[in-house]
Amino acid sequence: MTHDELRELTGGYALGALSDTERQALEAHLASCPECAQEVRELAGVASGLAMAVSQVEPPAALRDRVLRAAVGSSSSARPIRGGAEMPAARPSALPSWLAAAAALAAVAFGLYAVSLRERIGQLEVQLRQAIARAEGADRERQIANAASDRARQIVAVLDAPDLRTIGLAGQKGAPAAVGRAHWSPTRGLVFTASNLPAPTAGHQYQLWVIPNGAPPMSAGMIDIEGSGVATALVDRGLASRLGTVAVTLEVAGGAPQPTTDPVLIGSW
Repeated sequence: MTHDELRELTGGYALGALSDTERQALEAHLASCPECAQEVRELAGVASGLAMAVSQVEPPAALRDRVLRAAVGSSSSARPIRGGAEMPAARPSALPSWLAAAAALAAVAFGLYAVSLRERIGQLEVQLRQAIARAEGADRERQIANAASDRARQIVAVLDAPDLRTIGLAGQKGAPAAVGRAHWSPTRGLVFTASNLPAPTAGHQYQLWVIPNGAPPMSAGMIDIEGSGVATALVDRGLASRLGTVAVTLEVAGGAPQPTTDPVLIGSW
């Protein structure tokens, strides 16, 4: 029998209502399970208290005669006659106090078990949420690592391209010390690098642009600045294939559909 199955027998054990097989199985379990042993001790105390809590009633003087008459009547179809009239059938006696106590104990035992079960379910739910959080955290870390690995492979593919060209980007009025490079492969994409970019003002972000010859600028995404004003960006092949000029502007955080400020870095092929 499982732990939970044996635990359901603790109420019956306190009442002395188990079969020999059930009692022996539970007693063997109690020797190694402090939790169930404690529950049996608590239920036994409840049983003792319930027995004492039932009001003691002095039986009526006629109870003995009525019980005897009922016993005699059970072996004969004739009812005792007194004064030529049939005696009325004895009314069933009230529920014995011990039976009421047993019923109450069973209710208490079930209630205690239900509370304990709810607590265990609550603990399992907490453990499940923690396990899910750990799994999701590990999955996010794996996704980040995979994304970084994919990005690194794409950058290497561009830099190893047989048609690779390099475009120098010069710092402008907004960032005269900044320098940049656009490593461009018409067939594989573009890798942009920069250094000495000043930190963007609050609420603003650098945006990279690819400008085809004779066409409006196309956004190549936002640039995050790392330590010492270093920035790196990867531009996909479809966008890079139309390259004529590469530029960087300072825009409102999130970017703009078209440049709204003068470039801080710019270079052309």
